[in-house]
Parts: sequence; structure tokens; C-alpha cells
Amino acid sequence: MVNAFVRSIAFLPLAASLGGCLVGPDYAGPPLAAPLAETGQGFRRLGSSARALEPSADWWRAIRDPMLTELIERALADSPSIQIVEARVRQARASAREQYANLLPSGSVAGAYLHNRIPLGDARRGLENVAGGQAIASQIPDGTNLDLYDTNFDASWEIDIFGGRQRAAEQAVAQADAAVARFADAQVQLAAQVAQSYVGLRDAQHRLDLTLQSVKLQQEAIDLTAQRLGGGTTSDLDLERLRTQLASTEAMADPLRATIDRNRGQLAVLVGLEPGTLDSQLRQPRPVPVPPRPLRIGDPAGMLRRRPDIREAERNLAATNAQIGQAVAGYFPRVTLLGNVGSVSTSTAVFGTAGSLIGNVGPTLQWNVLDFGRTLARIRQAEAGSDAAIAQYQNTVLTALQDAESSLSRFSHQRSQVAKLARASASADKAAELMRQRNRAGTVSVIDLLDVERQRLQTVQSLAQAQAQLMNDYIALQKSLGLGWSDAPAPEVASSKVPDQ
Repeated sequence: MVNAFVRSIAFLPLAASLGGCLVGPDYAGPPLAAPLAETGQGFRRLGSSARALEPSADWWRAIRDPMLTELIERALADSPSIQIVEARVRQARASAREQYANLLPSGSVAGAYLHNRIPLGDARRGLENVAGGQAIASQIPDGTNLDLYDTNFDASWEIDIFGGRQRAAEQAVAQADAAVARFADAQVQLAAQVAQSYVGLRDAQHRLDLTLQSVKLQQEAIDLTAQRLGGGTTSDLDLERLRTQLASTEAMADPLRATIDRNRGQLAVLVGLEPGTLDSQLRQPRPVPVPPRPLRIGDPAGMLRRRPDIREAERNLAATNAQIGQAVAGYFPRVTLLGNVGSVSTSTAVFGTAGSLIGNVGPTLQWNVLDFGRTLARIRQAEAGSDAAIAQYQNTVLTALQDAESSLSRFSHQRSQVAKLARASASADKAAELMRQRNRAGTVSVIDLLDVERQRLQTVQSLAQAQAQLMNDYIALQKSLGLGWSDAPAPEVASSKVPDQ
């Protein structure tokens, strides 16, 4: 046994030298999907208010709304949706560590103690039938007890001569990287969702306040018209028209209150709380946030490096490339080094000594020589999967560019619309004030005043909606630029081969 062990040990340097061979294509990185963008061209829809300055990941801080900042950062820390993807990152990293562990030897230890009762009655009866055996048979008991002690250490090591397992480890690492990218994408999506809900809340609160102001003005007009009706200077028709307009304006308030409740509840859930928990904190109306100036958007090349969905697509491409190598390894034999050493004895005094030792050690070879057709089919499947991943990566890059360009265009045109509506609102305010002066002087009717007030309210409401939409377009732009994420938590067990990011 010692000689066999020595021969097996001598086999290890040869196996180690062969282990450097990795079948299948080495990953050479992603293809060049957008040459102009990736080699320095700027955004085509860059507006006059935007600058090609490096943007900040925590874009919400530039808005300078403390409540918004608090909500987004609470969500990123406590939201169940983030906890889900973070757990999947840990799961993927653990899978990668398992694949690397498969490159190492495995072993197990087993032990047993058996108490045996061996009957001897048949042997005694056989001696009694033999001449002169009765004396011997009388000394044989009915049975005897036998204790057996056994322990074994088994070890095996599949030597990865052709790199099939190494490719499997590469695939697992790439999949872990893809999980990290999905974690980042979840952060980007969550930050944008919180901001959009917050803008929706502040917009609804603002428009509700405008509506209640209009209700107050219309009620004053009704009271004044009722007095004039008593004096005979107006008609019942004028009064009923005012009451109809008031009822219509009051009806606008209920949907806005429902929107406020819905957004407050949604914000609570996004930060990991029960609906209604944040109602008191968000009850007081605040202005709709305003996008910062100047707008920092960077360049397309930076955006493509930053966007998590592109990083995920690239890592998926690397994983499918490694699958090809795993499939190609099926053409070659598998060499496994097996070893077993143990001790067997019926006595504790002998158990564990050299005289009780048993063992075996040596290499085994397995080669599925009739499976080449199946192996070729698996290779073709892996190659097709890699081709699909390449196309998916290219599509993701082009879609990301279109998303960013469209977001820039929407934001630029929406900012122009807000400026125009702001001028219209200022003109409507002046017109309404002039009409109120004339009404007090008795030169225009209450109906004329009401028409001007209604127009002013519509203009103010339109401006408020446009300002909220501008902010939502800014949020969508930040999301399209891939902003809003931070690194995933560090792995629990450090490894030089499993990525930490």
C-alpha cells in the first residue's frame, strides 16, 4: 500500500502541469456596441441648461429638499425590495465560492462500533457426532460476543486537467457580478420611485391649496352676488351660475385628497413602513422640488459604464462565454485521485495501530467516449446562448442611449414649457387684479370677474402641473443616466477570486 501511495503522489506534478489547460474561448470583453458614444461623442440632445460635467450618484441632494433626501436614503437602507436583491447577491456569491471549492479535494470521516453475537451451537453439535469430540464439544459455549471497531477517512480529488470546473467557477463569478449589478439597478429604480411619489404628493398638495383658494374666492363672489340680488342689481341666473361653478371647483378637491393619501401611503411602504405611518410627517404642504442648475449629465461613455443594466448584460455575456468551455470539457476524460485509509480491529488495544490499518490510493479515469454527439449538441447550445447574450448586450446599450437622449429632450422641452406657462400665469394674475378693481368700481359684472378668475386658476393649475412634470422628467433623466446606486455590501468571507464589488 505504501508503494501505491508513493506512485500516486508522484502522479500529482503531472496532473498539476496539465491543469493549466483551459478549453473553450477566453472571454475578451464585450463588443463595441455604440462606437460613437463609447469613443467620446457627447449627447446629441444636450440642452442649453445641461453641462457635460460628471454627475453625482446621490443626485437628490442637489435638489436641497431635506425631506426628500431623508425618504430616499431611508428607502435605500430599509426597503424590503432592496433587501431581496441584496440577499440574492449573497446567494450568488456563495454559489461562486462553492464552485471554487469544487476545484479542491473533498474528504469525509466515518466511524463505526459493532457489537456482534455469534452462535456456536451448530459447531458444538457437529463435534459431538465425531468420535472423541464430545469432550471438546462440552467446552464450546452456545455463542460468543465479538466487538468490531472501524474508522475510515475517504478523500477524492477530480483534477481539473482541461478546465471544465475552472470555467464553471468563472461562470459563477460572472453571475455573482450580474447579481451585484441587479442590486445597483434596484437602487436606481427605488430612488426614482421615491422621488416620483414625493413629487406627486407635493404637487397634489399644491393644487389642492390652489383649489381651496379658488373656492374661497368663488364663495365671496356668491355672497356679493346674493347681496346685489337683494338690492335688485343682478339676477337669479347670475347667482346660480356662480353656485354651479363653485360646486364644480369643490369637486376637484376630492381626487386631489385621494392622491395625497395614496402617495403618503406609497412613500411609507417604499421606506419599509406600514401605510399611514408617515401621514403626520408629510401632512404639512411643501413646494414641489425644483431641478438644480446647472444640470450635470456627463457624457455617453460615462453613462454606459455607469448604468447597472449594461453592467448586468456584460456579466451575463461573460457567464455564457464560460459555459462554452464547460461544454467543450465534455470531450475529454476526467481524472480523479481517490484515497482511503482506515483502521479495523476487534480490540481497542489493537485499534489504531499499524497492524489494524487498511487503505488504498490511486487515480481513476472516466471518459464518455460514446457521448461526443451529446457533447457537440451542448457546445452548440452554449454558443447560441453566447450569441444571444451578445445581441442582448448590444440592444441594452442602444436602448440605454435612446433612453438618455429622450430624457434629455423631454426635460429640455418641458423646461421651456414651464417658462412660457410662468409668463402666462403672471399675465393672468395681472388681468385678474385689474378685473377685481373694475368690479369694485362697478364697471364690470361679477360674471366677467368670475371668467377671468377661472382663467387665472386654469393657468396656475397648468403651471403647477408643468412644474411637477418638469421635476418628474428630471428624475427620469437621472434614472436614465444610471445614477442613484452605491456598492453592494462586502462579502462575508473574503476571497481573492470571488469579486467583492
